[in-house]
Amino acid sequence: MVTNILTKITADLQSGQSIDDNNAEEFLDALISETEQKPIAELLRAWHYKGITSDEIYLVASILRRRMNRVNSKHKTFVDIVGTGASKSKTFNVSTAAAFVVAGADVPVAKHGNKAATSNSGSADVLAELGIDPATDRDTAEENLHKINICFMFAPKYHHLSSTLATVRRNLGFPTIFNCVGPLCNPASAPHQLIGVWDKELVPKMATALSRLGTKKSWIVHGEDGLDEISITGPTYVAQINGTNIREFQIEPSDYFLRSGSVSDLSVTNPYESAQIIRRILRNEMAGTSAESIVLINSMAALCLTGRARTIKDSFAIATRSIRDGYAMNKFEQLVSGTNKQNRHKI
Repeated sequence: MVTNILTKITADLQSGQSIDDNNAEEFLDALISETEQKPIAELLRAWHYKGITSDEIYLVASILRRRMNRVNSKHKTFVDIVGTGASKSKTFNVSTAAAFVVAGADVPVAKHGNKAATSNSGSADVLAELGIDPATDRDTAEENLHKINICFMFAPKYHHLSSTLATVRRNLGFPTIFNCVGPLCNPASAPHQLIGVWDKELVPKMATALSRLGTKKSWIVHGEDGLDEISITGPTYVAQINGTNIREFQIEPSDYFLRSGSVSDLSVTNPYESAQIIRRILRNEMAGTSAESIVLINSMAALCLTGRARTIKDSFAIATRSIRDGYAMNKFEQLVSGTNKQNRHKI
């Protein structure tokens, strides 16, 4: 029965039809229940070739939001910094590093993420490499968010999908609808988000979906060089969502008082290499490098979104001080302790 449903929806997608209100729940339930990889792969391939619409992103994200396990926050203002993955350049985990910088600047961060599906290092992968347990339970995540102003929420703990679907996604070799909806389904319902996407065409699609889902003030960004981050090599395309209002524009590294850098300086092949870069940034050993610059430019954007800084110049100073004065490192060490209460660990 489940396979029959997926076969029908696959045929619809192949004919150019989109997932809609009439079959979204049925599709998702069938996808989660299916234990064979082939029908899942065929459906996701058909969807990939058809193209993902903003309505489809919204529909799937709204269902996952209704069903997810929730993390409660005492904070009125906090942020998530996350990428969809699948960018052309396989960089170190920029958003993960930026999370510590932002938390060190007194802005709470509810970081949501997963293991790598279409990248060389997912946020959960690099956190484990750094000595942080990414798969803590909800109570621990809430405690860390409340007490130390930073937590990590490992997606499989909060969203009831399936291991078969996860395996298929890793084997497909291209991003799927779940790369899009994951960042839109923060379990703590972060009112501010900085979300990087792998394709310029996704910027307005994701912005429209997030506006419909609800947000206070967030950015969807895509680097012209293919990064799912704010780039340091050239222009970054931005869609700012302020309530229901959406404004699109471009920014340059020079807007943030930074010189252009090189993507090659940011590339990694595995979580270990990513962790080494993050360690050195937090230890204040990479001042002036491309790696630190891209962390700063993404941290500064998050600080401005949350109102922590009113101007770009102020946000630059605050983000830089978070690294130079050891505040970002302190947040890192606190999260290590907060997720490993039986085995305290420092880098």
